[in-house]
Amino acid sequence: MNLAESEMGLARGYISKLDKANPNLKTLQKIADYFGVTADYLMNGEESKEQPELTARDERDIAKDMESLVSKLRDKESGPASFNGQDIPEEDIDLLAGQMELMLRRLKVINKEKYNPNKNKKG
Repeated sequence: MNLAESEMGLARGYISKLDKANPNLKTLQKIADYFGVTADYLMNGEESKEQPELTARDERDIAKDMESLVSKLRDKESGPASFNGQDIPEEDIDLLAGQMELMLRRLKVINKEKYNPNKNKKG
């Protein structure tokens, strides 16, 4: 087993298969922390500009939104989620949820920069 994967608690061969995987934010952050880079660097090869950090309130808001979204997807509240006329398989809901969480986090930061740029500047 790859030492890095073992230290991060990942399955053998996980890192080599990342080009075909959609890791959730927690896993992506574990990998970034291990290699001493940002998650942005892992995703696009560029270090991000300093961005406002998410507060505990932001984290609660995101968790609440994710809980609501995933619940609606699983309960098929507004009908089944589908793509090209095919229902999204139950096992793919977690993949979709992981991508939605990444986007919610990114949008939270973008909105902080856009609507309150002076409050969120560092140093």
